[in-house]
Amino acid sequence: MTLLTIDALSAVSLRDDNRPVLSDVSLTLEPGEVRGLVGESGAGKSTIAKALLAMLPATVKVTGGHIRFEGRDLLALPGRALREIMGNEITLIPQDPQTALNPGRRIEAQLTDGLRLKRGLSGSEARKVALAMLEEVYIRDPERVMRAYPHELSGGMRQRVLIAAAFAMRPKLVVADEPTTALDVTVQKQILRLIRQMQKAHGTAVLFVTHDLGVVAQICDSVTLLYAGRVIEQGRTTDVLTNPRHAYTRALIAAGPRYDRPDAGLEPVPDAVFAQLRAEIGEVSR
Repeated sequence: MTLLTIDALSAVSLRDDNRPVLSDVSLTLEPGEVRGLVGESGAGKSTIAKALLAMLPATVKVTGGHIRFEGRDLLALPGRALREIMGNEITLIPQDPQTALNPGRRIEAQLTDGLRLKRGLSGSEARKVALAMLEEVYIRDPERVMRAYPHELSGGMRQRVLIAAAFAMRPKLVVADEPTTALDVTVQKQILRLIRQMQKAHGTAVLFVTHDLGVVAQICDSVTLLYAGRVIEQGRTTDVLTNPRHAYTRALIAAGPRYDRPDAGLEPVPDAVFAQLRAEIGEVSR
């Protein structure tokens, strides 16, 4: 069975005169698959992730479509049933580890709370699992880290803690919301490799939100490219990146840095491509 099906999802901004923020977005995610959700700022990728996680702000209203997780329409589930899924079957690796962790609580409490509440483990069982997960994400001296407060850890270590927390719940789906954006570039590659390693070890599907096609090339099996709340192109990552069908996809690939040609200049997306997009989808402004 397909794990996740987003079917014709549409939403509007109530704060901006019902301006469409998503228009007929459809995609699927199979068990164990890593799908990249990529686009510029404002393309709608975070809105899709928040709709999936039942975290949409009150200023955004879903106006149509379905989000089916193992056949269950998340948009139609009552609150109690939805809470049983979120944080258990579906977990989140947030973008900024500095703000995602509670600065006033030790790491042990933040790791074990979910294990006790969602998985029903005892305190000692939860602590044992938390320590094992910290070891799995290559944190040295996990006992010390369990006693630490977030500010006593580096950004990379905080992100490893959040990765451990997400996978500790044994979820079927992890939503990774640009988890390397707040990190030093030297740490980003390590975190990407770690997420991929954890995903394979646990057989978990991942919806990876990013603006970087280079990240997509490193970690994603498939990719959905968005512009102005619409799907522009999607498919297997190798197919989309090596044989892109849409001019916008080709322009984004050309605009990225070439590591095989470090002296090559960056090429901005031509205005003609944006004009083509506006003609195709009726988007008013960039």
